[in-house]
Amino acid sequence: MTDITAIILTKNEEVNIERCIKSLNGVVDRICVVDSGSTDHTIEIAKNLGAEIFNHEPFNHYAAQFNWALDNVGVKTTWVYRIDADEVVTPELGEEIVFACKEHQNDDVNGFVMKFRIAFMGTFLKHGGMYPFYNLTIFKFGKGRYENRAMGEHVILSEGKSLDLKNDCLHYDFKSLDAWINKHNWYATREVADYFSTRTIGQADPNTLYHEAKKTSKLRDSLYYRMPKFLRAKLYFWYRYYLKLGFLDGKAGYVHAYLQAYWFRFLVDAKIMEQEMKNKHDKK
Repeated sequence: MTDITAIILTKNEEVNIERCIKSLNGVVDRICVVDSGSTDHTIEIAKNLGAEIFNHEPFNHYAAQFNWALDNVGVKTTWVYRIDADEVVTPELGEEIVFACKEHQNDDVNGFVMKFRIAFMGTFLKHGGMYPFYNLTIFKFGKGRYENRAMGEHVILSEGKSLDLKNDCLHYDFKSLDAWINKHNWYATREVADYFSTRTIGQADPNTLYHEAKKTSKLRDSLYYRMPKFLRAKLYFWYRYYLKLGFLDGKAGYVHAYLQAYWFRFLVDAKIMEQEMKNKHDKK
């Protein structure tokens, strides 16, 4: 018994879910798949591999869906592990997770920050600011919840501290370009909702965020969004591809940096402009 419950949010993840669940063997005691309307074989595959299936619709955004899972799947373990269907726990990371959770079961370490290696178009990206990518994914039940953001959400610990794990988790951020584009169009809509929301109700207290989340929040809200629309997308590409050496990842690195900046970030700005025009029209 490792005293860990894994929660996986899914929708049409038949390509990834088997690999993810199998990588959790021996790492967690229980796997809960919270689905939001899959029309493929995701649920069937997960159920056959021993996962418990829950359904919650509609899917508002990731933070709301995961917080719903925390409240409704009946967590009985000390630890919760939030893992995506397209992520894989390596044997080395699995051993480290089990050891760390047992070692800190009864102290004030209430969360663990994990490093990710992100694969895109068959290549693990090592440059362009893509590695290491950090995320707090394991925390003590009752000590952490996602902040209420539509995009760029992070786990906030109510008390205690977090530690970094040393081994990498593998993240396969690519099914096809169609899937990537569709997903990031949806991400752009969520990013715009979050953009206007944080300007209305304010941002989370940065002191409640772990190190990398605090840095990301500051760069996004205090620097990036203070620059002119569309120009910031161009500067973002130059920063990622040239200053952060994204060109060293070859063609995959170029495509990823270009799409992230001149497609996704540009699209976010276009949707912000569209919403601002609509707001002005509504006021008139």
